[in-house]
Amino acid sequence: MLTDELDYPLPESLIATSPVQPRDAAKLMVVRRAGRATSDDESGEAGDATISHHLVRDLPEWLEPGDLMVVNRSRVLPASFEARRVRTGGAVKGLYLHETAARRWLVMLEMRGSAREGERIALDDAHTLELLDRDESGFWEATLHGPLSTLDLLGRIGRTPLPPYILKARRRAGGAEREGDDASRYNTIYACDPGSVAAPTAGLHFTDDLLARLDAAGIERAAVSLHVGPGTFTPVRSEQLEDHTMHREQVSIPAGTIEAMARARQRGARIICIGTTTVRALESLPGHWRDLKATGWQGGTALFIHPGAGFTFRFTDALLTNFHLPRSTLLAMVASLPAVGITRLKQWYAEAVERQYRFYSYGDAMLLL
Repeated sequence: MLTDELDYPLPESLIATSPVQPRDAAKLMVVRRAGRATSDDESGEAGDATISHHLVRDLPEWLEPGDLMVVNRSRVLPASFEARRVRTGGAVKGLYLHETAARRWLVMLEMRGSAREGERIALDDAHTLELLDRDESGFWEATLHGPLSTLDLLGRIGRTPLPPYILKARRRAGGAEREGDDASRYNTIYACDPGSVAAPTAGLHFTDDLLARLDAAGIERAAVSLHVGPGTFTPVRSEQLEDHTMHREQVSIPAGTIEAMARARQRGARIICIGTTTVRALESLPGHWRDLKATGWQGGTALFIHPGAGFTFRFTDALLTNFHLPRSTLLAMVASLPAVGITRLKQWYAEAVERQYRFYSYGDAMLLL
């Protein structure tokens, strides 16, 4: 499949630069897929869908008692930072990605001129990064020198890692790049496991009131942690979609979640994934997942789900997701769902544009049933 097929037109005015308030007042496009045709089938009645338009706060009306809703509880770190080159004094913009070993960072760095192995980057008066090696993606592995732990240091020097398109759109609108409540708004209300450098955005729509009403409606809830990194947000740059290489992301699925999934399957209930990161986490479970009810599962995933790959979804019966960037692995994943396909998905996106839905991280949502 050509990556160009993941392009679609979008007016810049529909790129959301801040979330609606309250969170669950976002628009919700509900797509009821008919026939559950395979993702490769782009024609026929089996792929016809019924579309209606609502608000996220209406979600309990579309789920059924006994459904299991699974969320990603990873918390976004203050991973964006500004630094300087010790050798030249030049400015550096950085994004912490994760630790590859104790006090060993993987980072994205932006600066004038080329960095080189052995160079030091000053994070503050007491902490530096010593650059070790640059990988094929352009990310640097570096040793952290200084007294503070990674989390404590990021808490001191870091800022919320908002996507570049939000910062750009804010600048073009004449506003400030950073707003005082970005740190809270760019995290879900249930986030508790620090490790992401981008938000699992479908979960940003939930409020305490909405969760309470879902509980009252008999919707069971469980959680996973997938720490969002380049595997989620790196755009596809290869001409052929299949040639794209996914970056590995860390996943943790508690024993209680696997138990809840087993119960849902036993009673014939649906599993509702909140966000594409939850899909990747669950679909990365090994085949003997039922045997992990006592231990849970931890591992890394580089799972790349895209149309034409013949992927069989085991746990994704329904999906709540935002409207994704063109040429993204997230768009490819959604197109891969049964009875979707890229042609239909782009038609639904065109309807969202016509109805002035807001797009991307702070935007509106789609529920695929």
